[in-house]
Amino acid sequence: MRDNEVVEIGPGALDPADVVAVARRGAAVHLTDDAVAAMAAARSRVEELAEGAVPAYGVSTGFGALANRHIAPELRAKLQRSLIRSHAAGSGPAVETEVVRAMMLLRLSTLATGHTGVRPTTAKTLAGMLNAGITPIVHEYGSLGCSGDLAPLSHVALAMMGEGPVIDAAGRTVPAAEALKQAGIEPVEPAAKEGLALVNGTDGMLGMLVLALADLSMLLTTADIAAAMSVEALLGTDYVFAADLQELRPHPGQAASAANLRALLAGSGIMAGHRDGSCTRVQDAYSLRCAPQVAGAARDTLAYAATVASRELASAIDNPVVLDDGRVESNGNFHGAPVAYVLDFLAIPVADVASMSERRTDRFLDVARNHGLPAFLADDPGVDSGHMIAQYTQAAVVSELKRLAVPASVDSIPSSAMQEDHVSMGWSAARKLRRAVDGLTRVLAVEILTAARGIDLRSPATPAPATGAVVAALRQEVAGPGPDRFLAPEIESTVRLVADRTLVAAAESVTGPLN
Repeated sequence: MRDNEVVEIGPGALDPADVVAVARRGAAVHLTDDAVAAMAAARSRVEELAEGAVPAYGVSTGFGALANRHIAPELRAKLQRSLIRSHAAGSGPAVETEVVRAMMLLRLSTLATGHTGVRPTTAKTLAGMLNAGITPIVHEYGSLGCSGDLAPLSHVALAMMGEGPVIDAAGRTVPAAEALKQAGIEPVEPAAKEGLALVNGTDGMLGMLVLALADLSMLLTTADIAAAMSVEALLGTDYVFAADLQELRPHPGQAASAANLRALLAGSGIMAGHRDGSCTRVQDAYSLRCAPQVAGAARDTLAYAATVASRELASAIDNPVVLDDGRVESNGNFHGAPVAYVLDFLAIPVADVASMSERRTDRFLDVARNHGLPAFLADDPGVDSGHMIAQYTQAAVVSELKRLAVPASVDSIPSSAMQEDHVSMGWSAARKLRRAVDGLTRVLAVEILTAARGIDLRSPATPAPATGAVVAALRQEVAGPGPDRFLAPEIESTVRLVADRTLVAAAESVTGPLN
């Protein structure tokens, strides 16, 4: 946990930056007094229903297809425990710690709205686990995205009860009971409705959406940097990125991308050196000339997805819910379709931006198209292969990204004896988007690695100050042109420099903040 970084959890919406802070940086959480009061008020209404003679779904009945069974008062605690144990039925590899922490935070945020009817002490247990760095083990498979992410959230709720395995703050896999005891946290004994309230939400898929939005915002800026380096090293023109040309098609993402390209290419000695009238090309290939149109459309898709995420972050997802007037009503807000659609939607521009990046890389390697650079950017073509196989790796990833762009949300497998006869598959959409984001990172890294070599090979012509700063940052980790050497570590180093924002920071040290 980072010192002094605390995210306040109240009845209102979380900021996406708060999700990233808790999920990735281990920020602490604190339930506000307003949240505690809202939960206490809603809890009193749930307890009234629990004591009443009229069956109330999730309070005194079974769940899903078993909702018609009235549960006797003496069995209701068992009902809640049984729900959590039976629903903690995931399988496969454990998902990433940051995903689980995001999911825990988002469930805590919904509890804090006061619309779920849980006791404040139950929410405080979940907050305590986040602050103690206790991460329940959640598995890859199990969620259909309706009713929400039942199985993943059930593994979290199981750990709150002191059951199942967790990863502690030291990174060890230990029994939940042991981790809770070491942290001084009392396990939860779920009371009426609490089992359902802990597992009935879209928090897993939403958490992955918020993390993907943060990653893609950075990667689309990186895509502009990669494109600028390629345009420059391939002796392209930046005239097509002029503001007045972009204004003829006023998409905001396109304008932002083109502005980045202009800033990144300003003052390029390489471009100035080939503008002497000897260049006979009428116009550049699409992968160079249309970079802002493609990356810009991706930005606009990202903006739409961020709008959906902001609405979801302001939502209280549970069934039934406690309304402000005291009514407890069933609803369908747990269905993951709104989140699932944008998770699938984002995978499309991820694949396309990567595809365009690969096409630019390929142009560097072909003497018929690279305008005077050696074949495959090799030191001694024939003896050396240069970046030939780096492009193969890039192409293999792009091919995988195209498969990952096939939507998950168009599928639906009925469950719960046909009570849940249409599901969102939002968790699956989120899982494949995470793989796609990783793939885009790798594709852009290969382009930057290749374009940097191309820029170096244009010496003594000098690059733009911004692209030159990126090359200089890369050269702190990866050597410049020369005879063939073990290439995989250089690719991985570049991947890391992309992912940790080092290369964006290098460019922005010259340009100022990029879009």
